[in-house]
Amino acid sequence: MSSDRDSNPDEGTDVPTDPGVDTAIESDAEAEIGTANTMRERSNESRIKLWATLTGNRLLITGLLALGFFVAFVVIGEWFVPDFESSLRRDSMIEYMFSTMISAIITGTTLVVTISQLVISQENGPLGEQRERMSNTMDFREYTEEMIGLPSPADPSAFLREIVSLTERQAKLLRASIADNEDDQLRAEVDEYTESVIGNAEQVRDELRGASFGSFGVLNAALNYNYGIKIFHIERIANDHSDSLTEENVGLLDDLKSTLSMFGPAREHVKTLYFEWALIDLSQMILYTSVPALLVAGSMLGFYSGISFPNTTVGVSDSILIIGAAFTFTLLPFLLLISYIARIATVAKRTLAIGPLILRESER
Repeated sequence: MSSDRDSNPDEGTDVPTDPGVDTAIESDAEAEIGTANTMRERSNESRIKLWATLTGNRLLITGLLALGFFVAFVVIGEWFVPDFESSLRRDSMIEYMFSTMISAIITGTTLVVTISQLVISQENGPLGEQRERMSNTMDFREYTEEMIGLPSPADPSAFLREIVSLTERQAKLLRASIADNEDDQLRAEVDEYTESVIGNAEQVRDELRGASFGSFGVLNAALNYNYGIKIFHIERIANDHSDSLTEENVGLLDDLKSTLSMFGPAREHVKTLYFEWALIDLSQMILYTSVPALLVAGSMLGFYSGISFPNTTVGVSDSILIIGAAFTFTLLPFLLLISYIARIATVAKRTLAIGPLILRESER
């Protein structure tokens, strides 16, 4: 159902003179309670784009980028540059291409090492700062323990799973407490709202159960729990039906709102840890690939400059195949950077706001 919400939460509370208008307002209010929960539903984007930018393995994405670049290079060199062979000898093409790549690899690797140092430096600090970090973490865990009634799990996926499971239990209690309420519209809205919460919680809990930190699975599951709009719906229900809600109903709404509010900072903490983990992984892989990339670029510059290969393979000049493969290999550090930054930037853009703030047009 649509997740559009009116900017004014009080809109629709006045009683119109036309009964038909009253019915339409009630129908619209009920229709707006259901929300798009998963990230794909909220973004209204194709599975292929989400796979390429988020869920796909980053090394696989890098390999596909390299393959696509190599194929494009061969196609352009073979069918759109008829004098490619002669230009190799006449214009010192290999010398120009690979001398430029040597400079780019060295500069890029130095930049990546600098970024790694900045990321790692965030974990360093004097004793007072480290004690404050520890104190804040323990306070959050203790508050979570009070809510769930169990010791807070140490595993990030299990920690998030406990919070999500608690929202499911609280939603069921809320639905049961409203079942005997005389306000038909309130019961309809709460039924639809709790159904959305329970369904979303079950899905995310299943995704978290098989996920381990270090992979994108934990953060991906957390992104599929649309907690912000759920908080907004609680606030609207409490405001629109304040006269019909009992003290018990209000208490259950507040409990669910508090738990959903706890999920926000918990997800942000997991996101921050994943970003640091991913950036360190990226730095390591770029360092590992930069040395063989330099070796290939130096070999092409020192041993193959100005040389052409007269033979062909499957109808394509060997010169184009060898140069294309070598040039693609020297691009691997850059392609790794693209694949990782695409995921990090996409996640950062989708989680700019914490709490019930809607930034994407497709969610309104």
